[in-house]
Amino acid sequence: MDRRTLLKAGAVAGAAVPMPALGQTQPTIRWRMASSYPKTLDTLYGAGAHVARRVAGATDNKFQIQVFAAGEIVGGLQVLDAVQNGTVECGYTLSSYYIGKDPTFMFEGSVPFGFNARHYNAWMYYGGGLDLIRAFLKDYNVHNLPAGNTGAQMGGWFRKEIKTLDDLKGLKFRIAGMGGQILARLGVVPQVLAGGDIYPALERGALDAVEWSSPYDDEKFGFYKVAPFYYYPGWWEGCAGLSLYVNRGQWEALPESYRQVLEAACAEANVLCVAKYDAENPDALRRLVGAGAQLRAFPRDVMDASYKQAFALYGGIAAANPRFKTIYDAFMGFRDKEFTWFRVAELPFDYFVYAQSQQRL
Repeated sequence: MDRRTLLKAGAVAGAAVPMPALGQTQPTIRWRMASSYPKTLDTLYGAGAHVARRVAGATDNKFQIQVFAAGEIVGGLQVLDAVQNGTVECGYTLSSYYIGKDPTFMFEGSVPFGFNARHYNAWMYYGGGLDLIRAFLKDYNVHNLPAGNTGAQMGGWFRKEIKTLDDLKGLKFRIAGMGGQILARLGVVPQVLAGGDIYPALERGALDAVEWSSPYDDEKFGFYKVAPFYYYPGWWEGCAGLSLYVNRGQWEALPESYRQVLEAACAEANVLCVAKYDAENPDALRRLVGAGAQLRAFPRDVMDASYKQAFALYGGIAAANPRFKTIYDAFMGFRDKEFTWFRVAELPFDYFVYAQSQQRL
């Protein structure tokens, strides 16, 4: 056999034997993911399921994550505990559920009168926020990956109109996160319930008002049937950043290639989650109004008082909690920079085109 024939034969043989795929060179790993959300919430539960699908697809099914809805392994508000103690390897959740453990959890989820979704991503990915949050979460045996965002939320469903600050006094309001503590300073009685428990409590009169998310999700719950007044804005959640919590031991044991696949899947879920809400909320809002929901803006005195109480609360916590203060100072510094930029470019553009769109050409 001459040299040219030998080279040709070698090339054909090489083409017949493919290079090893990622999954073929790595171990088989099976994880369980506990979600804070029921399957009916296709965007929030679905974001965690999306991560699992992408990870399996990128590894030839060598790295599989089985997703469990709220209540199937642990309740929606117990996901952090389940990940921390190793009951599950990972969980899809919102840190606002855990501020009772430490108010510092607020910064990973939503800060009332804080960021919108774009501010949040800028801070987490490029402003040092993710490093600060991860340092904090080490004490809870958790490594977090941003994996979703709701964007700006609505202010919730009320049985009666809120015309003045006095109408808030004694109001039994389902609200998660720091927003409840702020409203408590104005006389509200905050209640924290997982998603599946909210409507029954509202229907039987145990609640006077509820907030959940945005029109697309709120429509599924049917809150408008019991509490017709739909308020905005949801100032306690200008965005809500959702995360995949991973047990630190499990994270450290993952092969590096699997870590990168998981990070990429979570980053994709982060983008797609808010995109889906932005696409679905306008039509859902129209349907809700058509079904009888009555849109209302929070009165200015409610907004002003809430803003004042929010920053009074933060100042008090920062004075007593060094971990909170470390992140709060960095957060507020980045917030000031972002607000300056958005006031120059983003807001004037938005205000102008929104106004023009209301005029008939």
